[in-house]
Amino acid sequence: MNIILLGPPGAGKGTQAKILVDERGMTQLSTGDMLREAKTSGSEMGNRAAEVMNRGELVSDDIVVGLIEEKLAAPHGAGFIFDGFPRTLAQADALGDLLARHGETLDAVVEMRVDDAALTRRITGRFTCANCGAVYHDETKPTAKAGVCDVCGGTTFTRRADDNEDALRQRLMEYYKKTSPLIGYYHAKGALRVVDGLAPIDAVAGAIRKVLDNS
Repeated sequence: MNIILLGPPGAGKGTQAKILVDERGMTQLSTGDMLREAKTSGSEMGNRAAEVMNRGELVSDDIVVGLIEEKLAAPHGAGFIFDGFPRTLAQADALGDLLARHGETLDAVVEMRVDDAALTRRITGRFTCANCGAVYHDETKPTAKAGVCDVCGGTTFTRRADDNEDALRQRLMEYYKKTSPLIGYYHAKGALRVVDGLAPIDAVAGAIRKVLDNS
């Protein structure tokens, strides 16, 4: 089974992908992870990607598709989770052609739908213990004792530089301009399924589980 997880930054795609990897033995294909891996893979596509990144340039669609093709050509088990790809209609067409060439199908596209205001509260409220990495939230998961990590007792916390309203607004704008058209694209193909991306993690996982079991 091959699926795409769609949703804006912070919707929880990576978290749900990891759950599917653990539960179903699927392989997560994250564009970021593939590009980092490409730098040391030694493959033809990996070397091409490394050269582009070393020059500080953006990796072209054909290289990303080539990296995915290497994964499809290698032995694999329960299918792929495409996380962060495709991002544009051109990439969606390229992925469809690639899957067809390898005799594969796209079984479901799961949109993790969120409300922008709620998503902003979720992301801007996150903070992390600098010592052990435990993750907290101002509203939904504060530390039991103010300023003290529940796990290790550390007193230093950090927030991601881009976890602020201005940065998130830019990331959301990029998503709506380039990626949200995929929602209509896959709806027209009859592949789109929608889950509530702001529900608790276990509830989202259950909704995705139901989608996949009925696909």
